[in-house]
Amino acid sequence: MSNWIIYSIGFAAQILFSSRLIIQWITSEKQKKVITPTLFWTLSLFASFLLFVYGYLRDDFAIMLGQGLTYFIYIRNLQLQNQWQKFPKAFRWFLLFVPVFISIFYFNNNTIDVERLFKNDAIPFWLLLLGIVSQIVFTLRFVFQWLYSEKQKESSLPFGFWLLSLIGSSLILIYAIIRKDPVLFIGHVLGAIIYSRNLILLKKDHAKNT
Repeated sequence: MSNWIIYSIGFAAQILFSSRLIIQWITSEKQKKVITPTLFWTLSLFASFLLFVYGYLRDDFAIMLGQGLTYFIYIRNLQLQNQWQKFPKAFRWFLLFVPVFISIFYFNNNTIDVERLFKNDAIPFWLLLLGIVSQIVFTLRFVFQWLYSEKQKESSLPFGFWLLSLIGSSLILIYAIIRKDPVLFIGHVLGAIIYSRNLILLKKDHAKNT
């Protein structure tokens, strides 16, 4: 597959990721507090699907890992907001099945695929390790958010979510610069700005209520 198609998939994913943050940011600025609109989770799910495919086409395990860990948390948040059931049934099965199929196919197709993933000359082991650590930190934000939301019985984005977002995004930016990946770089530059702004809004709201 040609590089322009692969990068188009990656940039489409980042446009969706950036759109969700801009929508969430504008909504929060209007309300003067951090808000989690339903569209945030819908765009997150679609973007994660595309970025998972992009990671597969780029032979980038770090990207696939990060999206694989958060993908079903996006679905769970849509369930908590009673939106997942509104998707057509066939579309829900498609979203659930395709990433699982890609993972099974990738690791069971033949040994060459696994070698491309973990022994890629374009990604030395230390850089792969940095990418994995970055994605794990970035993913922990959604694990934290998921557990917090389950406890509160509603979907919300607490302070810890935005703090882990900023730390993880900064690490991924370093990875993107070294990896020379424009898709990751552009997406996380904007993200880091919005994560910082949400932290400021939350601190102001906390100060106002204490």
